[in-house]
Amino acid sequence: MDVRGIRILTFDVVGTLIDFETGILDCLRPVACGRTGAELLEAFGRAEDVQARLTPRLPFTQMLEPIYLRLATELDLPRDTGQATALRESIPRWPAFPDSAAALRTLGRRFRLVALTNTDNWALEHMARTLGEPFDDAVTAQDAGTNKPDPQVFAYCRGRQSVHGYTLPDYLHIAQSQYHDIGVATALG
Repeated sequence: MDVRGIRILTFDVVGTLIDFETGILDCLRPVACGRTGAELLEAFGRAEDVQARLTPRLPFTQMLEPIYLRLATELDLPRDTGQATALRESIPRWPAFPDSAAALRTLGRRFRLVALTNTDNWALEHMARTLGEPFDDAVTAQDAGTNKPDPQVFAYCRGRQSVHGYTLPDYLHIAQSQYHDIGVATALG
């Protein structure tokens, strides 16, 4: 890939820079009733899929409480709102992947770095702190009013960055999710 014309890097955060699976497992293990990490994450994925279809405009982090309650029903875990709230409140303890902070520091010397995330502003504030405050700007689902893969999230981001002189050929989007990010970013150019 030729990156000579790239001037701005947009990043998915959860799952790309932040290890949300470890964060979720750390929170759920005390109530997991002997369930394996794989069982918990698979059930989490199913519950997230249902919740995202029910509330597609709600930031991911605000979906965590109903996701937990759905997961608890499926796996016969404690169904209390305190534990559901604890999952969302665990976000400040979700770790960055080992290479994320250093890579962002290095990339920040050459590129404008923008978080483009399905979280809310509260969660991104904590995640950015975990990553060493690397972002020049950020666009959350709370800001855009919807979640990726809705193209509106990317359009909102491009609009924000256009005031700094950036145009579509300046961008490269970095993400791990084919569904939420890569497919739509590719289709949008």
